[in-house]
Amino acid sequence: MKNLLAIDLGSFKTTAIIANYDEINDNLSISGVGIARTKGVKKGATINIDQASKSIKQAYNDAKRVAGVDVKKAIVSISSVYTKSLVSYGIVNVPGNEITIKEINRAIQTALYNANIPQDYQVLQALPYNFKVDELSEIEDPAGMSGSRLEVSLHIIAVQKSGIENLKKTLRQAGLEIENVVASGYASGLATLKEDEKELGVALIDIGATTSDLAIFVNKALRHTDYLGVGSHHITNDLSMALHTPLSDAENIKINFSEYVKNDNDLIEISVIGNEEEKQKASITTITQVIIARIEETFMLLNKEIEESGLKNKIGAGIVLTGGFTNFYNIKEIASQFFDGLPVRVGFPKKIDGLFENLKAPEFSTAIGLLLYGKKEGLTYEIDSNRQFRTKIPLENISSNNRSINITISESDEEKKEKEKNEKEEISSIMIKDEPGFFQKIKTWLSNLF
Repeated sequence: MKNLLAIDLGSFKTTAIIANYDEINDNLSISGVGIARTKGVKKGATINIDQASKSIKQAYNDAKRVAGVDVKKAIVSISSVYTKSLVSYGIVNVPGNEITIKEINRAIQTALYNANIPQDYQVLQALPYNFKVDELSEIEDPAGMSGSRLEVSLHIIAVQKSGIENLKKTLRQAGLEIENVVASGYASGLATLKEDEKELGVALIDIGATTSDLAIFVNKALRHTDYLGVGSHHITNDLSMALHTPLSDAENIKINFSEYVKNDNDLIEISVIGNEEEKQKASITTITQVIIARIEETFMLLNKEIEESGLKNKIGAGIVLTGGFTNFYNIKEIASQFFDGLPVRVGFPKKIDGLFENLKAPEFSTAIGLLLYGKKEGLTYEIDSNRQFRTKIPLENISSNNRSINITISESDEEKKEKEKNEKEEISSIMIKDEPGFFQKIKTWLSNLF
């Protein structure tokens, strides 16, 4: 039995969940939950490590108290505000004409090596979305197939180095270590999407307090991630400014909007900003106009991002909305007007044993997805945030010749540069030798390299 700890550091709330994972039966059961108001985070980015770490510590201590276990390593989400989507390709020859895990790992590593990653970014996750064996493409899993050449198309989620380092510092200050870091949109997709949706093509939109994460899946694989710096809290700000009322009153209006529109009375009583004892009347009609204007703008911008991804024509299953924003009145029907006729549904987290009742709401999709990531839900192959090769295949089922690939394959920038330098020197030393067997030496060197 293994204990998993998931921590979702959102802009509004921080969630910590502890679960028991029975690896033999592949069964997950939640044993403890802690939720704290987030401080030190603005628009998805950490702006105060001390305050953010206190939010994490409070949520974790509550979860630990309920679960009765002390788990120090956490699977943590990171906002898409820190990440960008890249694509790379790799190709390798297949010795013996049989593709093993080793060749798959080698192809992915080649694609990573070929990737054009900005200097201030590093790999967060690398997920293959298309394998090609000789001339046969769109292969989901090439393991065990025969062929002489293996190609891979790789979707890379790159993350700002400063963002990941600040996240590590925040967790460390809270007394925890990072087991893995996962893009929040990808985690939400694990929790809410059905397999046939991912196969047909689907856009997952997780709308939180101040940001919206976009993750597009096609042919069961993640193809694109992005974010929009708009969330439900922007509605609160709009109402506060339009009605000249405190943020607390504006938040209550937003939360209770569905009740207001059902009443015949068009006026409600609210406080005046700067003097909360003074009351004023606000029109439900005006409130509706302010809210709808912001929602329309949000969905129009999200639709534009989907179009710019170049994958909109591959989204056969439509749009899945999740996150706290989906609790808003009639949101599914409103959203349906802005995605050019694509079907829209609200995504709820998958059922997990011991799942506390309040965790079944869409705002906990990311946290639940982190637990599913820990149990390798839906995983075929991946390079994770630790630069380790992950696969669902148990270690004992991999031949002894290939077991070494499950060990970390990370190498520092210095090691990589040194390796490149040595390879160039080796080529130079071969080239300057004018002797018989010159081309044979090059051929031998290339065969050893690949």
